[in-house]
Amino acid sequence: MEEFRANDGRVGGQFEDARLLLLTTTGARTGLPRTAILGYYPDTTDRVLVVGSAGGGPKHPGWYHNLLANPACTVETGLFTYPATALVLRDAERTETFARLAAADPGWAKYQANTTRTIPVVALVSATTGPPGERTGSIADLLLKIHEAFRRELTLIRKEVLTTGATTTLGAQLRINCLKLCQGLHNHHSGESQGIFPAVLAQHPEAAETINRLQAEHDTIATLLDDLQSLLATATPAAIAPELDRLTQALLDHLAHEEAQLLPLLGG
Repeated sequence: MEEFRANDGRVGGQFEDARLLLLTTTGARTGLPRTAILGYYPDTTDRVLVVGSAGGGPKHPGWYHNLLANPACTVETGLFTYPATALVLRDAERTETFARLAAADPGWAKYQANTTRTIPVVALVSATTGPPGERTGSIADLLLKIHEAFRRELTLIRKEVLTTGATTTLGAQLRINCLKLCQGLHNHHSGESQGIFPAVLAQHPEAAETINRLQAEHDTIATLLDDLQSLLATATPAAIAPELDRLTQALLDHLAHEEAQLLPLLGG
């Protein structure tokens, strides 16, 4: 946890490329805050999933018992901290979701095979709307954090695609990861185009050329996102990888250009 917090959510060792979060719950018996570091997965809606595997042990982890008593919690991603509400998945939803996660990481199925309890799957639903952390810090600081989050997720997805069997279609969870990235980028760029760009022009009309170029880059990335999404349901990783590479290069170039040109105008 210390390494996570000291490095904006990054850790080394075997979890270097993992999606990790810190989950703070309220102790069911003590009423005191308790924090656990967990792996997580993006989900189909605006929430993330965590699994109460406890390494396949016979008892549910403490954080799960805490959430049953009080579902209010706090999530830290390293870049953002936000309040959330825990929703324990039940019945068919839990079964289908766990199978999806086990297909993405067979370790979950091994843990389930080692215990008689049903390993819980919990959705953490943000209790706020909009980008996490939008109520603190400057717009420039928030923009940098959002950019870093996209860079990290794009790196993880690219690695996941490249390490998937080249002749198989993408697994359900990896498709969700890709779709969430595409939707997140679309929402972010829409917010910039409709909100930040007009506000900057109102204050800095001399920046019109810069804003026009950034908008053109948004349009290019939107086309690349559409191309990628059209392949996700049926294409093999080998077919998807070139589209992902084109998106990666275009997005990284755009983020660097936007930070160099837009942040000074936002006071960053």
